[in-house]
Amino acid sequence: MERFRSSHLRAGMIAGIVTLAIDQASKLWLLFVFDIAGRGKVEVTPFFDLVLAWNVGISFGWFQSESPAAQMALMAVKAAAVLVLAIWMARSRTLLATLALGLIIGGAIGNAIDRFAYGAVVDFALFHVQIGGKTLNWYVFNLADVAIVAGVAALLYDSFSGVAAAKAP
Repeated sequence: MERFRSSHLRAGMIAGIVTLAIDQASKLWLLFVFDIAGRGKVEVTPFFDLVLAWNVGISFGWFQSESPAAQMALMAVKAAAVLVLAIWMARSRTLLATLALGLIIGGAIGNAIDRFAYGAVVDFALFHVQIGGKTLNWYVFNLADVAIVAGVAALLYDSFSGVAAAKAP
């Protein structure tokens, strides 16, 4: 059993590291090679654009604040959350939950690096649809956000799959 848990933990850590690497690589490429700031909005498809948005809040742009105190508070909350998720990942009994937690941790660390380096999270993906002459936009997001949402969805699926998983700390 311990051998399986160790291999699961390794897989979760790899998922987190790969998520972090892809997230940061995409942001660095968009900022410094593609120069999204200089280009402005880039229409990729009729329903998807690349844009640059600096998110000083949390998910979906909630709690926007550029004050240093607010940024430090968000960093502290994020650090505590990553610690709790890492403990949960170490105790996880299923591969799916461990991988999901790795995705969430990697995404959270990727966004935390942005907040530390730039004072805001780099968001760039924008889906939209035009209905009745009005354009409806989704929130601007990044690959770390995708990993976090996918990780949460996988955790939900795992929790309903019937396999007894370790309880969150």
